[in-house]
Amino acid sequence: MNQHERMRPSNEAEVRYMDGDFRVLKPGSFVRCAVTGEKIPLDELRYWSAERQEAYASPEIAVKRLLDLGLLPRA
Repeated sequence: MNQHERMRPSNEAEVRYMDGDFRVLKPGSFVRCAVTGEKIPLDELRYWSAERQEAYASPEIAVKRLLDLGLLPRA
């Protein structure tokens, strides 16, 4: 663990999700997946919905959410 990791807050961040980017409104080290509740470290956050303001832990979980909402056709 280096000096920067020790100084990093270990609480949940508040984030504004935008198309292709996100902005941290309240500092923290992670956000929660909207589907699973899993902690997603901010530096590993890759999948979210700007429209629903939700983060997802993986692309599979993001697709599952869209299917559950009826926004994608089922195969």
